[in-house]
Amino acid sequence: MGQSDVVEYVNINDQPSSPRVYGTRKVSILPLIFLILYEVSGGPFGVEDSVKAAGPLLALLGFLVSPIIWSVPEALITAEMGTMFPENGGYVVWVSSALGPYWGFQQGWMKWLSGVIDNALYPVLFLDYLKSGIFSLLPFVVMGLVSLPKLEPSRWLVVNLGEVDWNLYLNTLFWNLNYWDSISTLAGEVDNPKKTLPKALFNALILVIFGYFFPLLVGTGAIPLDRDLWTDGYFSDIAKVLGGVWLRWWIQGAAAMSNMGMFVAEMSSDSFQLLGMAERGMLPEVFAKRSRYGTPLIGIIFSASGVVLLSWLSFQDIVAAENFLYCFGMIMEFIAFIWLRIQYPAASCPYKIPTGTVGAIIMCIPPTILICVVLALSTLKVAALSIGAVVIGLVMQPCLKYAEKKRLMKFSTSAELPDLHGPEQESVDSLPE
Repeated sequence: MGQSDVVEYVNINDQPSSPRVYGTRKVSILPLIFLILYEVSGGPFGVEDSVKAAGPLLALLGFLVSPIIWSVPEALITAEMGTMFPENGGYVVWVSSALGPYWGFQQGWMKWLSGVIDNALYPVLFLDYLKSGIFSLLPFVVMGLVSLPKLEPSRWLVVNLGEVDWNLYLNTLFWNLNYWDSISTLAGEVDNPKKTLPKALFNALILVIFGYFFPLLVGTGAIPLDRDLWTDGYFSDIAKVLGGVWLRWWIQGAAAMSNMGMFVAEMSSDSFQLLGMAERGMLPEVFAKRSRYGTPLIGIIFSASGVVLLSWLSFQDIVAAENFLYCFGMIMEFIAFIWLRIQYPAASCPYKIPTGTVGAIIMCIPPTILICVVLALSTLKVAALSIGAVVIGLVMQPCLKYAEKKRLMKFSTSAELPDLHGPEQESVDSLPE
């Protein structure tokens, strides 16, 4: 590893943007907010299992407390690191900068595989909501208004700790509140990421929390509790009870729109991650190929193929496997974030979390504990499959390096991207105030 891993992207007097500029239009703040929203959430579809696993009170508390423990730190780290390294590849570049290219590749492999597994959820969720209805717009505010005469606040307080399925509960919370870092893999496509990315993350965070908590508040307060019914697709049944068939169709239409949005957002993140890795010389040059629209053509094909292969799994199995791999990737992100803070505590960044090194470490402790709990509660089947996937990545990187050495595949590093191992003092001093 070189002496320095903090790199220069903009001069202090320049208008900040991404290091690469293409003929395609850059992503502005409003589309970016909704892109993050669909990367993370897309609406409350898929949160129903939290009620089935733990009852109304823990489900409601979970979607109020867990964002503080998990979503806020992840969003803050994404804002700081994403503006420090505003290029496609995102967290792969962060880890490569802190820990070296070998571990950067492992990060890319685990997060890409986690994303592909995650994307396999949306056809399943789509079908669960579209068993008997078509089209419309987002209806949850209307459902809330319709439910007012039927709300019984005492229903929100129902809890039985002896009947909690902690594995299902935590996996449901974790899956619905993660992937804030995914937007970093598109940082090279964002207009003025130094200012745009932190603002978009903050606004998306508010939308995500409201989008989960309000429908759960309505559903658990207006309908007598039957925990066995609370599984993916149940919000459409609640809508029928509260408002009739028209509201049910509206919910199902919203689910269709949401799942298509999440699928496209995740596909964008996964494919641009592969493009960013290829531009850094971690993958064969073919993955850096763009279509005439500026999209990563080979990355899309590759990621879509993975989704098709995994879509036969059940919703719960996909969530558990995806979470397991995602946990490993997040641990490396936390290590990279803290390592760069320790190595360069005085480095100026376009956006910097207002804590010192000790504060940064403390901020990472609660989500790390949550990660350990999620991993500990995983089934043996999920753990074995996920660890097997990790081992594949550990072997794959040396194999690709061998193929590059023997010229079996063509690799290249984009000359337009900054060197991750430039002179230490020059790189630190050149970062914008």
